[in-house]
Amino acid sequence: MKMKKGYLAISFSDRRKFDAEIDSLKKTLLNLDFNLLVFVDKYYFKNNQENQMMKTAFQEIDDSDFLIAELTKKSIGVGIEIGYAYSKQKPIFYLRHKGAEYSTTASGCSKYIIEYETEIDLGEKIISAFKKEFN
Repeated sequence: MKMKKGYLAISFSDRRKFDAEIDSLKKTLLNLDFNLLVFVDKYYFKNNQENQMMKTAFQEIDDSDFLIAELTKKSIGVGIEIGYAYSKQKPIFYLRHKGAEYSTTASGCSKYIIEYETEIDLGEKIISAFKKEFN
């Protein structure tokens, strides 16, 4: 059986602030037989390559079974990725750190809204949501 693949949408400029959370997500999901693509880690685009960047992002979302959006800090790019995944009927998991500003737009498109305090808490809540979605 082919391992399911997910797409992590996260702000490029804030990516490094979430190393612990992303490591937790990747390990937790791998234990559940899911691969997680972190788009901003896999690809790099120059300022004149915006069209190629979005085509690549949309293709990766098309090839994914779900999208996880880390929106502790709101991001226009992540919002576009959420909207695209929503239009393709992909399950969307909206993540934000406890106390972070709430996005009504992201939540309106998301099947699961997860507010977490630590990377351990995030891992536990992801397991619970994935068992509901994929079992």
